[in-house]
Amino acid sequence: MQIHLITGISGSGKSVALRAFEDAGYDCVDNLPVSLLENLISTLANEQCERVAVAIDARRGESIAQLPSILENLKRNHQVRVVFLNADTNTLVQRFSETRRRHPLSKNTKETQSATLIEAIDKERSLLEPLRIQAHSIDTSNLPAHALRAWIQDLLKNESIGLTVIFESFGFKKGVPSEADLVFDVRCLPNPHYDKILRPLTGNDKPVKEFLEKIPEVVSMESDITLFIQKWLPHYIADGRSYLTVAIGCTGGQHRSVYLVNRIGEYFRRQQDFIDLQLNFLDRHRELDSIPVAKS
Repeated sequence: MQIHLITGISGSGKSVALRAFEDAGYDCVDNLPVSLLENLISTLANEQCERVAVAIDARRGESIAQLPSILENLKRNHQVRVVFLNADTNTLVQRFSETRRRHPLSKNTKETQSATLIEAIDKERSLLEPLRIQAHSIDTSNLPAHALRAWIQDLLKNESIGLTVIFESFGFKKGVPSEADLVFDVRCLPNPHYDKILRPLTGNDKPVKEFLEKIPEVVSMESDITLFIQKWLPHYIADGRSYLTVAIGCTGGQHRSVYLVNRIGEYFRRQQDFIDLQLNFLDRHRELDSIPVAKS
């Protein structure tokens, strides 16, 4: 059975992600107590269920500490992957303020007084840290709901037994993606932003591609990043990872990083050696994907 555990910080988009799994045909369970996970999987296995997505958060406190060992037990008989949704504290505070909802860990109990929102977020981060370090993390701080749904759909569409390598462009002015495993800074390359004709375009557009591909430093940077990944990718595969995120950043995440992500991603998708290993290569453009969809 394919089991996806969806977890992460409250307010980071777990409900949006779970709906994306449901739309993809997964059996979905939300807010499941940790103690019931193994029984649920056993029941679904007996019913010959092939794909399930389960959302679990830290609202039941210390019981979340049992989850890593439970997942290890499940991995003996099933394909298990963990998706961890995260966001920076300022973004989370703003989202809770807009929705006027209480954080699950801020409620009063007989033993303790109500925690402030930031105290509850900090406690939740601490409780979930053992899960975060073994999961595929997605930072939703600058990611609208429609983009998160699209990213989840891409993961599921290209799901395989092997490693999924995600090439992600981003802009340093909005921060480095927290889910990045490898980060390459390409701000030293000539910037199309300073060309008035190219400024409104992106690295997806032909004029920008033609501008960048003629610059020797850009060609050299592309070659160096490609060779580095090619050299070390077998080691990440041997490490037993499910996901590897390679983040490439320029100033705004619009031109240089987008161009290089597209070029490098396409190169690896053509390599027969990695195709034979059942590796998947996905391209993401954080800043471009964050642009709101126009309403018709």
